[in-house]
Amino acid sequence: MERLTQPEEEAMRAFWQLKGGFIKEVLELLPEPRPPYTTLASTVRNLERKGYLQGEKLGNTFRFTPLIAAEEYRKRFMSTFVGDYFRNSYKELVSFFAKDQKISAEELKEIVRMIEKGQEE
Repeated sequence: MERLTQPEEEAMRAFWQLKGGFIKEVLELLPEPRPPYTTLASTVRNLERKGYLQGEKLGNTFRFTPLIAAEEYRKRFMSTFVGDYFRNSYKELVSFFAKDQKISAEELKEIVRMIEKGQEE
């Protein structure tokens, strides 16, 4: 799966929120300053080429549907991120945030409880 650029990821978030839609609908969901319609249309075509969206012609316009779920993208992105920056070690990832004081001891305890609870099920 090809990595997304920032504009592509923003567009995909909107498509996931809408569960598919038209470029005009996505444009309305994007944060200010919004790109021009033609720029977003180009981004959408790139997403279609990369296999993230599928376009369906309806009259004189296209409706686009996500081909990958947000959760699946998140899992793949995190896996790649951890591999690229933390040598495939989630322990190093958590340690990084703990050392940088971006995560508290209480949050770490909560994560441990979640892990333990998941192992019980």
